[in-house]
Amino acid sequence: MRPFSQFQVGFAPRVAALYAGMFVMSGIQLPFFSVWLKAKGLDPQMIGVVLAAPIVARLIAVPVVARVADRREALRAAIIATSFLGTAGYVIVGLADSARAILITYTLASLVLTPVMPLAETYALKGLTAHGRAYGPVRLWGSAAFILGTFLAGFAADLTSPRGLIWLIAAACLISALAALALKPLSAAPPLGEQPVPHTSLLRDPAFIAVLAAASLIQSSHAVYYGFSALQWRAAGLDGSAIAALWALAVIAEIVLFAISGRMPPFFQPTVLILIGAAGGAVRWAVMALDPPALLLPWLQLLHAASFGATHLGALGFVARSAPPGQGATAQGYLAIAVGVTMAAATALSGWLYGSFGGRAYAAMALAAVAGGGCAHIAQRARRVAGL
Repeated sequence: MRPFSQFQVGFAPRVAALYAGMFVMSGIQLPFFSVWLKAKGLDPQMIGVVLAAPIVARLIAVPVVARVADRREALRAAIIATSFLGTAGYVIVGLADSARAILITYTLASLVLTPVMPLAETYALKGLTAHGRAYGPVRLWGSAAFILGTFLAGFAADLTSPRGLIWLIAAACLISALAALALKPLSAAPPLGEQPVPHTSLLRDPAFIAVLAAASLIQSSHAVYYGFSALQWRAAGLDGSAIAALWALAVIAEIVLFAISGRMPPFFQPTVLILIGAAGGAVRWAVMALDPPALLLPWLQLLHAASFGATHLGALGFVARSAPPGQGATAQGYLAIAVGVTMAAATALSGWLYGSFGGRAYAAMALAAVAGGGCAHIAQRARRVAGL
């Protein structure tokens, strides 16, 4: 009994360390990878293509890896393997010179790395539930690490050549892989007598499909922000540290939401959270399209708690509740694929929109958030009709 007790105590910190490793890398990559691409000579349209193309790789990698992990009960092994392969991939990206070489190598790196997040989410939700721990207070350590990565990259962008940022991303990816090694295996045996439900059953659930659409549209409404906010704000005169501070403020708001998520009243069901996310995104991007003054930017960044945080919690919670036994990774994989495809289209479109309209491109993002809210409303009604 004693080893199990030790496992129980140490499980949540190990998951928190994995999230921290993954999101240190994201904190560097999301705001500043486009800065590195520009330093390598890519124009806005090509930056959009590079940022979008690897997202499509999820269509191939995520369903294959997720299904294998489900069938073999090998979540931990899959997380470790994809993390180390992703680290090697980013090293190769850093050695690429031409736009074509960067596109190819970044696509390959993303092909092996994109399954990590849905696998990690499945591992965390399954393990934390078994140990009686809430998801949000553990996941917030990833958001805190995101802030660290953003400030680290911001300082590096001010002090060194932007061409060196890729090595920070590769180093952070290695940290994530090392954290994956520390994870404990999950219980592999499903309850006796419990038979898996066919994989097609989820895709026949109208509410499940509506939630995938809602989450995809709302999360993809961040495409202009993720791809071009750093470039826009640098052009407006903000330095790397100021940009990092704005990104950090958004994530702090997200952290607060995650911290209190385990104590939310029952009213905040997954579809309600997604509707809150849609409303936050619509307001945030509509104001951003009006080229707001710098003093208003911090207040808009606080809406990240809704546009991203509430949407993320709502979608993950809905998918976890909908997944039949033995299909947790597959269900999260469906979500990752749906978000990936929509984000790929939005990211590619954002390059053209930003190159043609500048900050007014955010108006299209506001419309995407509104459409996502409509899908969430459909899912909510479908669940009520079904009596769930």
